Amino acid sequence: MFPNSALKKLIWPLVLEQVLAITVGLADTIMVSSCGEAAVSGVSLVDMINVLIINIFAALATGGAVVVAQLLGARDNKRACDAAKQLYLVVTVISLAISALIMAFREPLLRLLFGTISDSVMQSALTYLTVSVFSYPVLAIYNAGAALFRAQGNSRVSMLIAGLINIVNLIGNSIMIFGLKWGVAGAATSSVISRGTAAVVITILLLNPEHTVSLRGGSRFRPDGGLIGRILQIGVPNGLENSLFQLGRVLVVSMIALFGTTQITANALANNLDAVAVIPGQAMSLAIITVIGQCIGAGDEAQCRFMAKKLMKITYAVTALTCITTIALTPLILKVYSVSPEALALGFILITIHNGCAIVLWPASFALPNILRAANDVRYPMLCSIASMVLIRLAAGYLLAVHFGMGAIGIWIAMVGDWMCRAICFAARLISGKWLKYAPGLRVVANRKM
Repeated sequence: MFPNSALKKLIWPLVLEQVLAITVGLADTIMVSSCGEAAVSGVSLVDMINVLIINIFAALATGGAVVVAQLLGARDNKRACDAAKQLYLVVTVISLAISALIMAFREPLLRLLFGTISDSVMQSALTYLTVSVFSYPVLAIYNAGAALFRAQGNSRVSMLIAGLINIVNLIGNSIMIFGLKWGVAGAATSSVISRGTAAVVITILLLNPEHTVSLRGGSRFRPDGGLIGRILQIGVPNGLENSLFQLGRVLVVSMIALFGTTQITANALANNLDAVAVIPGQAMSLAIITVIGQCIGAGDEAQCRFMAKKLMKITYAVTALTCITTIALTPLILKVYSVSPEALALGFILITIHNGCAIVLWPASFALPNILRAANDVRYPMLCSIASMVLIRLAAGYLLAVHFGMGAIGIWIAMVGDWMCRAICFAARLISGKWLKYAPGLRVVANRKM
C-alpha cells in the first residue's frame, strides 16, 4: 500500500508544511521583538494558551483523520466522505463554544495563570489573547480540512495552503506592526486574517467532488451519531491528553514567570527554535496517522507491524539530523532577536538541553503514540501521558525550578524526565502488540509481539 515512492510523496510536503507552520510563530515573535521584551513575553505567554486550544482542534482533526483513513483502507469511500462532513460539524461547534468561553473569561484566566507578571507584560498578553480568540473557529476548520487531505494521502494541498498562510501573515505583520504601529494587536490581527484565508481556501477545495474525500460526496448531510461517536472516541482522549499536556506547559511557564521577564523571554526563544528542530518528527507523526490508519482499515496486520517499524526508523533518523543542525546554528539564529544578552545566553542553554535529549527520546515520546492512536488504542497513551506530566514534568519541575531555585533550567530538566517516562511506556506497548487488539479486523492476532 505504501512503497517508498508513496511515502516520499506523502512525507516531503508534510515536512515543508510543518516548516511553514512554525515560521508563522517565528515571524510574529521576531517582528514583535521590535516592540520590546514586554511584547515578546506577552505574546509568548498567550501562545502557550493558544497552543493548548490549537491542540484540542488538532486532536479532533486527528480523530477524523483516523476514521477517514480506516474507511479509505477498507475501500469505503462513500462513508469516508460522510465522516468528513461530521468532522466539520464537530470542530465548528466545539471551536465556537471554546471561543465564547475564552472571550468571556480572558482577563481572569490570564491573571490566574500569570498573575505575577508585570503590568506591561499583562497588557500585551491581554491584547494578543483578545484578538487571537477570533482565529479559533477558522483555525479549527483549517485543521480539519488539512487532516482530511492528509488522510487520503494528499499532503501537497495543506503544504501549499501553509505557504499561503505565511505570505498573508508576513504582509499583514509588515503593514500592521511596522506600518500602522499596532504592535501586539497587529501581530494577532494578521494571524486571524491569514488563518481565515486558509480555512476558506481549504473548504472550497474539499467541495470539489473530484477528490477521493469531498464534502460533496457521500450521503446527504445530516448529523450521524455513529460517525461522530467514532471521531470523538479517538479525538476526545487525544484532545484531553494534548490539552492537559499543554496546560502543564502553561503551568510550567507560570513557574518560570516567578523568575522575571528575562527567563520568560529565554523560554519563549527556546520554544520557538526547539519547535523548528522537531519539524520532521512532527511531519512523520502526521504521516503515521495516514499510513497506519489505512493499513488498519485494510485489515493487514503484517503491513501494520512492518510500517510501524519503518516509520519509526525514519523518524529517528530525521530527528537526529535536525536537532544536531539546530544546535550548531543556534548562535547565529539568536542574533536575529532584539532581546537582552542574558535572555540569549539562557535561551542557548535551554535549546541545547532540548535538542541534545530529543535525538534519543522525542520520536518514542511523541511520534510513536500516533501508531497506537491510528489503531484506536487511545486510552493507554492518554493515561501514560497525563501521569507522566503530573508526576514528573510538574511535580519534579516545581521542585527543581522553585524549591531548588534552578528556574527555567530546572523545568527543562524535568521535561527530559517526562520524555523518558513516555518513551518507555509507549515502546513497551508497541513491542507487546497489545495496541492491535483495538484495531478493527485485527482482534484475533492482537497477542502477537512485534
